[in-house]
Amino acid sequence: MDLDWKSLGFNIMKTDFNVRCVHRDGKWGELEVHSEETFPIHIGATCLHYGQESFEGLKAFRGADGHIRIFRHDENARRMSQSAKGILMAEVPQKLFIEAVEKVVLLNKEYVPPYGTGASLYIRPLLIGTGPEVGVRPSREYTFIVFVMPVGPYFKEGFKPVDIMICRDHDRAAPLGTGHLKVGGNYAASMSSILDAHQKGYATSLYLDAREKKYIDECGPANFFGIRDNTYVTPESHSILPSITNKSLQKLAESMGMKVEIRPVPVEELANFDEAGACGTAAVITPIRKVVDIEKEITYRFGDGENPGPVTSKLYETLTGIQNGDRKDPFGWTKILE
Repeated sequence: MDLDWKSLGFNIMKTDFNVRCVHRDGKWGELEVHSEETFPIHIGATCLHYGQESFEGLKAFRGADGHIRIFRHDENARRMSQSAKGILMAEVPQKLFIEAVEKVVLLNKEYVPPYGTGASLYIRPLLIGTGPEVGVRPSREYTFIVFVMPVGPYFKEGFKPVDIMICRDHDRAAPLGTGHLKVGGNYAASMSSILDAHQKGYATSLYLDAREKKYIDECGPANFFGIRDNTYVTPESHSILPSITNKSLQKLAESMGMKVEIRPVPVEELANFDEAGACGTAAVITPIRKVVDIEKEITYRFGDGENPGPVTSKLYETLTGIQNGDRKDPFGWTKILE
């Protein structure tokens, strides 16, 4: 494969195959392999009108030993099932989800970037309501699709500290809404505030809770964490998507002898953290250099302002080492595809 692997961005790229499966008449059909990137859809499909849509994001890595490893796709299967339950879609059985993910990676194995390039194969499972309905009701047909593409870092800075701003004039999700589900509406709701942050020179927006604007919520499209006194602190809220990367970092922190606290985090507590970061599948960890509260004219700074903190760096190096096979995987998180 003749690609400039080290210059890849986080963008759509055509690969050879995708896989699809349709749920109709109360049951899932056979998994099908396709080479085209489009498919016909009824103009009344519930995904177009009523937001019956869920997606996942995960990655496959090529190690120094040449093997391809997938990271925790069983967790993605569970999370997609929860999202489907939340908006009344047909759940994708875990066995089908895992089969589809592994099949599409092997079909496109030439697109798994070489070891050492810093790139990976991004895997996007998608579940949508494709049956037509005019009334507000669940679809009677669903389509499950998995496609892949090689990608570089989500943020162009890579593993380098970024600046973010606190956003008070937008809410990503309501307290009892769909914030804990991985559904498209949450991301649509965040686009205007993230664009506002970019236009003001920041990497992304830091959301506060929608009810009181007192507690830290999501960090753009990622989870937030802070480090202090050998403790890993991350917010707890029904509006926050349960990040598989965050769960993994919590486990790693505990294995490193750190205390882990999952609780509401008041915005003023930013002043107490030695290090801070945003975490998710796309970027793994994006260290935060400073959080700017424009409205209150307060700036919270972390570390020396130039380099990721030592704990953040160790967490990042350990997790990425497990993902690409450079480090032992004591948790059984990776699966090698033969």
